[in-house]
Amino acid sequence: MTVRYFALIYGIVFLVVGIAGFIPELVVPLEAEHPELAVETGAGKLFGLFPINLLHNIVHIVFGILGLFAWRSVSASVSYAKSVAVIYGLFVIMGLVPVLQTTFGLVPLYGHDIWLHILLAGVAAYFGFMARRDTGDAARV
Repeated sequence: MTVRYFALIYGIVFLVVGIAGFIPELVVPLEAEHPELAVETGAGKLFGLFPINLLHNIVHIVFGILGLFAWRSVSASVSYAKSVAVIYGLFVIMGLVPVLQTTFGLVPLYGHDIWLHILLAGVAAYFGFMARRDTGDAARV
């Protein structure tokens, strides 16, 4: 798979997941002992696993749109992959630090989000920093 298709797939998945967070049937309420959120709008667990709220969904949609735009060129796709790797790596660290696991009450980053963010950052790091570049992929779509 080329870095452009990485950006396309991540863009589509992030966009779908962001939209899914707005579908009440896919979100279960948070437990009473969940970390306190300043933004409770849309708070719950997507698919019963991943803590989300309105801002979390918006973050996913933004990363989705960025991935779709990045898909247009190799250089943009590489930049997108590197950005996702670094930002989601930071999200992993934040999710492990109790005072930061809700991004100061704005975006929940704890629980199952931690392993998912490790996976997302790892794959993005591969495509952003290690994968061989296919220059034949440079044509704009």
